[in-house]
Amino acid sequence: MTNLTSTTAPDIAAPTVPTRASGASRSAWRSMIPTLTPALGIGLGLTGLIVLFGVLGPLLVQDPTVIRNSGLAGPSADHWLGTTQTGQDVFAQLAFATRGSLQIGLLVGVLATLLSAFFGIFGAYAGGFADEAFSLFSNVILVIPGLPLVIVISGFVPREQRGLWTIAVVLAITGWAAASRVLRAQTLSIRNRDYVSAARVAGERSWRVIGVEILPNLLPVLASQFVFAVISAILSEAGLSFLGLGASNSSTLGNMLFYAQNGFALQLQAWWWFIPPGLIIALFGCGLSLINFSIDEIINPKLRNVRLYRKRDRLAQKTAARARKAS
Repeated sequence: MTNLTSTTAPDIAAPTVPTRASGASRSAWRSMIPTLTPALGIGLGLTGLIVLFGVLGPLLVQDPTVIRNSGLAGPSADHWLGTTQTGQDVFAQLAFATRGSLQIGLLVGVLATLLSAFFGIFGAYAGGFADEAFSLFSNVILVIPGLPLVIVISGFVPREQRGLWTIAVVLAITGWAAASRVLRAQTLSIRNRDYVSAARVAGERSWRVIGVEILPNLLPVLASQFVFAVISAILSEAGLSFLGLGASNSSTLGNMLFYAQNGFALQLQAWWWFIPPGLIIALFGCGLSLINFSIDEIINPKLRNVRLYRKRDRLAQKTAARARKAS
């Protein structure tokens, strides 16, 4: 049978449109998984234990509001972390307070990340007046001191209306601007790349270009913003509650410190009342910070390369030392 392809005109290579192959896409997703290092392992361990304690702890402890006659009793078999001035179990309060602080941290993390993504990514992709307006608004929020603004806003909210959602919204409004500028800069550099231009030429809708072509490249930055927002929210809430401006109808670690201060726990040397909530805040912040450092390796591959080079140098030094001993 005659081979038609051999008798026809030479093939003309069709114009190629820059696209991302599926293998390259899978490789990009794999590259966003942090390498398990001792620091990341410790961070995941600390964060996981505290989250587990906040989720399951309230289901296993007794009622933290029960008042007993044993005020300011030290740790014992009946009360693992002693009691407060009014005889309430500190361990039970710690479990419920940890859950409340985690709820605020999660709410603020989600809200602040959504706000920073909206003003940073959508504004930069739209360009023109929208980008200028969003950028100006972000700059205005960024130059206002965060903690004084939170204190002022919280102070104007009546105490009976100051719940978890109110505090979360206040903290989210004041905590998104810095990440928005980072996301804007990253989006401005991505929107002019070949595969984004190809998607535009192909007639893809703007929301699909952002969601499929741009957003996956910004996931490490968004993850870092989320982790940082959670840390800042828990610390800021603890500061507000310590000043008496926290959530009035919720139990949080900051509220525990507030009542410990008002109960003169430090003066009475009731360390079991004020040290555990402070320790939980410190350990949780430490764990999230270690996780955030691992996310930084994805955003900046040079950090990963430095660690790999150091590991290679250590192996080379060990090999050279063994060779000298053998000779």
